[in-house]
Amino acid sequence: MDSPHEPLLPSNTRSQDSQSTDEATTSPTSRTMSRKTQWLALAIASGACAAFNGVFAKLTTTELTSTWAGTISGGLGLSPENKVVEVAIRAMFFGLNLVFNGIMWALFTTALARGTSTTQVSIINTSSNFMITAIMGWLIFAEALPPLWWLGAALLVAGSVIIGRRDEEEKARSTVTADRGEDSGGANGDEEEDTLLGDIDNAEETEGESKVKADLARDAGR
Repeated sequence: MDSPHEPLLPSNTRSQDSQSTDEATTSPTSRTMSRKTQWLALAIASGACAAFNGVFAKLTTTELTSTWAGTISGGLGLSPENKVVEVAIRAMFFGLNLVFNGIMWALFTTALARGTSTTQVSIINTSSNFMITAIMGWLIFAEALPPLWWLGAALLVAGSVIIGRRDEEEKARSTVTADRGEDSGGANGDEEEDTLLGDIDNAEETEGESKVKADLARDAGR
């Protein structure tokens, strides 16, 4: 007589179950890190676009553009005083100014939507804008970076770190407070339920005693 055997699960089914279990265990942390990386990258990118926006705005009106236009006109075999080339270059810089301005706002609003703190997103955006603008000014316009600038940059970075840590501590504190409130609310609910059940039991006992007394009084009257 054949003995019954339990059906064996296919190996691919077991591997899929273990894989889904691993994903369920590790997915919250990975999603948190991915979300943090996304808003940080978006905030830095929006600050960079703001820096390019300022550079293109300055190139629209600076005399350096006239020099570049004269060089380009000479390379094309035209007169260095040709104003058509200069106007075209300035118009191109103005258009790039508008384009990078729109990209900057799109990236900044997306970073605000995906970030956990508006303050952190604004600080990262401003810091990256400040740094990249200074480097671009030094490279393109030969602007000096005195020691006072480096001191201001160091203070800006330090302030960003301090404010970021404070926001994280406040968020952690609010989370702990919310968890404690849920625990105390659950305990109070259990106490209220026990009290209600006790009142019901007391009411049933009182009703039963009343019926017994009524029956005894009826028998005595007979």
